[in-house]
Amino acid sequence: MNRRQFAFSSLAAASASSAAGSELTKIKDVTIYSSDQHYCAFPSIVRRPNGELIVAFRRAPNRRLIGEMGYSHTDSNSYCVLVRSRDNGETWTKEPELIYAHPWGGSQDPCIVQLRDGSIVCASYLWMHVVGGERRRFAFQGGYVMRSDDGARTWKGPFTPPPVPDRGGVKDSLGRPLPAYNRGAICQRRDGRLYWAVAYPKANAADDHTDIHLMISADRGETWTYSCPIATDSKVSFNETSLYETAQGDLVAFVRTAAMNDHTVIARSRDRGKSFEAYQDAGWQGHPHHAARLADGRVFLVYGYRHKPHGIRARVLDAECTNFAAAPEAVLCDDGGGSDLGYPWAVVLPNRRILVTYYMQHNDGLRYIGGTLLSY
Repeated sequence: MNRRQFAFSSLAAASASSAAGSELTKIKDVTIYSSDQHYCAFPSIVRRPNGELIVAFRRAPNRRLIGEMGYSHTDSNSYCVLVRSRDNGETWTKEPELIYAHPWGGSQDPCIVQLRDGSIVCASYLWMHVVGGERRRFAFQGGYVMRSDDGARTWKGPFTPPPVPDRGGVKDSLGRPLPAYNRGAICQRRDGRLYWAVAYPKANAADDHTDIHLMISADRGETWTYSCPIATDSKVSFNETSLYETAQGDLVAFVRTAAMNDHTVIARSRDRGKSFEAYQDAGWQGHPHHAARLADGRVFLVYGYRHKPHGIRARVLDAECTNFAAAPEAVLCDDGGGSDLGYPWAVVLPNRRILVTYYMQHNDGLRYIGGTLLSY
């Protein structure tokens, strides 16, 4: 039993007698994609109607090979790519397929969602290289959305979302209103529409916080309409957020924070995204999050843990996501070599299994796309 397996098994066993939902069992860790020439990060995963798995991620050059000191999350040559598995994650295609190479710069965090009609929507955002000075500088350009109607073989777009209303002072580097953006799971609710939690800067230049707002699309991501704020605060910054629809139809937001000791917060809408209740502090650390519905109706919530010991953690919530503060925490892995890791995303497989994908590194080594296979 290696260190990852021991940490997971010990914590799961200790909590099994005190609460339902702690019966997760780790099966093994897998490598989904690794390349000594590339920095790979920020994956997302979907399961196709035919059972095929698709993992999308951001891939950029390993610039340490040409003398740079470290890795960066901004790069002119970062692209959204994907790999596939047709055997429930046991093996993966070797050469990534390109989703999109934005002509203005480097793309980040491809977040894919499988729609019920078979199409796939991918949200990303853009950094543009700005020439000047001795150091490379990047200007943020906001978000964009792509869509595939043929199983991620070809893509339409990019579709540009609108800015958040009443934030007219927020511009991109070309002086245009900044398109909405975010890292996190888009939710297709039972009404067929897409619900997207977007982050956005405050209009006041003196306030460098971002807050979270809800955008809705009725045409599979081509156009978006503003709905309402999800979470805003004068002292806390909210950003990367995943949305989940509960069995009873509530829309639940799992939100990353800053200036709150890295605590997760939860926001809930009981009126189909017309408004959100005041956010709640979950009482524990971790980010960002992804939620997936298990076959028994409960909710698997996974998140990165960027504190010692660095790694990936998860909780199993009730069907309505009300026990987030009390649900036992399970450690999937705790052997990460620093805080630059995580961003997990999960998919539920047949036979009561779960595959979690994330990016990982050891001893500040090359970042790669890894995964953990669980049973429940």
